[in-house]
Amino acid sequence: MSKNDYIAPADPGFSTQLATFKNSVGGYKTVLGLTPAQVTEQAADADYFAYNLTTGTVVQNAASQWSAWKKIMREGGTPPPSGAPVPPVFPAAIPDVAAGIETRFRNLVRLIKANPAYNEAMGKALGIEGTEKGGPDLSTLAPELTATLEGGQVKIAWGWQGHGSHLDLIEIQVDRGAGYVLLTYDSTPGYIDTAPFPAAPAKWSYKAIYRVGDSQVGQWSAEVFVTVGG
Repeated sequence: MSKNDYIAPADPGFSTQLATFKNSVGGYKTVLGLTPAQVTEQAADADYFAYNLTTGTVVQNAASQWSAWKKIMREGGTPPPSGAPVPPVFPAAIPDVAAGIETRFRNLVRLIKANPAYNEAMGKALGIEGTEKGGPDLSTLAPELTATLEGGQVKIAWGWQGHGSHLDLIEIQVDRGAGYVLLTYDSTPGYIDTAPFPAAPAKWSYKAIYRVGDSQVGQWSAEVFVTVGG
């Protein structure tokens, strides 16, 4: 089963991830062939990102307090019991690092995962294994169809909606005026209905449902219509 990206998307989660790696890599650096410079660089990145995160929070809180105070000073109101805000206290400064902390971390993880000694258990301990992607709720999934005339035929456009790894086929049915009947089972998005057009104008309707193995899954698509012949 495929996995989600192992990098935490939000800054606090990413900072925690960097710290987890920094605090855990010591037990694996030898078997994974990491150099002291690589370990030191990652630790510096983890510390600096945490410093940035903390500093940003201090600034945001201070900005909110001073904006509220400025509004009272300009428009009037009841000052808080604590009076005017005090200047924020910043964490102790630490050495800067180059821009691109996430890029360096991804490159280091790529190198680690290419090592023959690497395994998933190590990755979980280091915080660099993504969670497994859950499958879609097949009970609610419905195909999306469009039907258009092209070159004297009906082109039926459809797709997997990103869930192709969990589905096998699509079943397309057609109603040419006498009720729905099976048109095709298709496994490649996009289908051409090659049935000859009637001499008189007629409405052809199409609907579809996904299949897994021998069974239909999910819901029928909305019906789509096209006028042919004449």
